[in-house]
Formats: sequence, structure tokens, C-alpha cells
Amino acid sequence: MAKRYRIELESTLDTDWSEWLGGLALEHGPDGRTILTGELADQSALHGLLARIRDLGIPILLVARLRAVDSQL
Repeated sequence: MAKRYRIELESTLDTDWSEWLGGLALEHGPDGRTILTGELADQSALHGLLARIRDLGIPILLVARLRAVDSQL
């Protein structure tokens, strides 16, 4: 069953990266962070996405699994 995640990156990525990053929604925080939110199929998909981000050399600041009530964060 898919789970919702929030991933914060220490970099500003263009919204064109959304599809390459698993189709997650991409928004920009006021401090230059990129915030990814959305559903991933399973732990394997999460680890694959994190590996892609790592390969870009972008520091990962936060990875959080969201509960239904947290999904609007």
C-alpha cells in the first residue's frame, strides 16, 4: 500500500524535476529548500528516490512519512 512522504532538500530544484523524482509534488520553501510531497509505492521506491537525490549531490534535510492528518504539511 502506498504511503505519503515529505522530503526536504537543501537546494532549489526547478519543477521540471518532478517527474524524474517519482512524480512527487515539488514546491519551494522560503529558505531555498525544495519540498517534495506525495505517494510512493513502497520502501523500495523510497530508497530508489533517495538514491537518485544522492546521485545529484543534493543534501537531504528531512524524510518523513506522513499520516493522513499530516498530508497537508
